[in-house]
Amino acid sequence: MKRMKNLFRSAALAAVVLLGVQNVNAQQKIGHVNADEIFQLTPEFKTANDQLKTLNDTKTQELQGMYAEFQKKQTAANDKVRSRSEANKETVDAELQTLGQELQAIETRIQEQQRAAQEELGKKQQELLSPIQVKVMTAINAVAKEKGYAYVLDISNGSVIYFDGGEDISADVKSKLGIAANATPPANPAATSAPAK
Repeated sequence: MKRMKNLFRSAALAAVVLLGVQNVNAQQKIGHVNADEIFQLTPEFKTANDQLKTLNDTKTQELQGMYAEFQKKQTAANDKVRSRSEANKETVDAELQTLGQELQAIETRIQEQQRAAQEELGKKQQELLSPIQVKVMTAINAVAKEKGYAYVLDISNGSVIYFDGGEDISADVKSKLGIAANATPPANPAATSAPAK
């Protein structure tokens, strides 16, 4: 009998705790934010985007110059092949061999330059965008604490398939960062989004 009373008390206590937990969960506020949009609206993002675009354009021009050199040598090699005859066979073959080595060297340099450019752009993007991401996340956390949110969902990264209700705190975060509420992100930014979190 005593064991039955203890079991009943345990069950009653568990029910009270469960109802209390459900009551607390029902009172938790949930908000959502579009972190990518806010990220792209920061003044720092525009500056970083401009710097990344300039760097990308510079690297593209360097590669285009190397490719133009490659095409010039390729044209010269093609002309040599067309002008080859029995009379100049040895001379032309030697020149073609030299041009072939030069073309290989240029092609190798182009590949190395492409790899180096991608690496440099990646490092620069990380260097410029990481502090902006930290700033935006700090603002989101501050707004969430100020407004008493238990959870804030980021609707920009695709992890939330559906949301209905909740409060969009994007305007509050924009305000905290000094961004106009009606500002829109750039159409085609060089740096399209925040770095991976």
